[in-house]
Amino acid sequence: MDQTQTGIAFEHNSAQQPASARSIKMAARNVRLDYYNERIGQLLNVLAGIDLSVHTGELVSIVGPSGCGKSTFLTAVDGLISIDDGEIRVDDQIITKPGPDRAMVFQNDSLFPWRTVLQNVTYGLELQQKMPRAQMLERGRALVELVGLQGFGDHYPHELSGGMRQRVNIARALAPDPQLLLLDEPFAALDAQTREFMQAELLKILERTQKTALFITHQIDEAIFLSSRVAVFSARPARIKEIVSIDLPKQRTLAIKLDPRFRHLQDHIWRLIEEESAQTGMHNHA
Repeated sequence: MDQTQTGIAFEHNSAQQPASARSIKMAARNVRLDYYNERIGQLLNVLAGIDLSVHTGELVSIVGPSGCGKSTFLTAVDGLISIDDGEIRVDDQIITKPGPDRAMVFQNDSLFPWRTVLQNVTYGLELQQKMPRAQMLERGRALVELVGLQGFGDHYPHELSGGMRQRVNIARALAPDPQLLLLDEPFAALDAQTREFMQAELLKILERTQKTALFITHQIDEAIFLSSRVAVFSARPARIKEIVSIDLPKQRTLAIKLDPRFRHLQDHIWRLIEEESAQTGMHNHA
């Protein structure tokens, strides 16, 4: 299949360059956001000056105490909600609304049950109406193959496992060729074994497509395994407590989770979150 025609590029090598040598894909500067609950008349400070950059070809994970504003920040990057101060830029363009340069992958796959795998993958392309049908279908089939579902293009969602459905979800997000992939706990609904395998699969997919990604998770080991850097959010109102560089080999298998360096990073990030969780009353006193 002609990868040029489908628009799926596998030849770039930006992920192998040091972050300092790469351009900034997403930049958030002093992002502040408050939420006013009209029902109870309460103003909730959610984000308190977030500064975060993501370089081209990089995956950065965000972790932090439950309810600290991780998903809210991701939603702001997608342009679905407005911020009160600061700015968010993608490719140096200020974000004010959703756009085709960003794609969100949610925890639930939200596939259309009446559409086949291939039809679900091409749904966004159909809405855009920018591509001839033959090219659209070719791109859809290439993505189905990319996520390891060759032979399942004509299947319906109810005929797939949870991990397979989430692969379709990722392929659908990649179909419009976004510049930034936003993943909000995409594997949280999967069983533990499938979740581990999907982490490895996501790394392969991102390596081949060279997409830039921002990933939200509550699983510290997941964040370390997938990321070049992990941003630790404080308790709400959220700020960046620390950005942890993941000094591990670029090529990773699940076995790296047994590496002492991995365990050290896991302990360090857990201590950071534990310090913040203590402020919310969730501290483990055992």
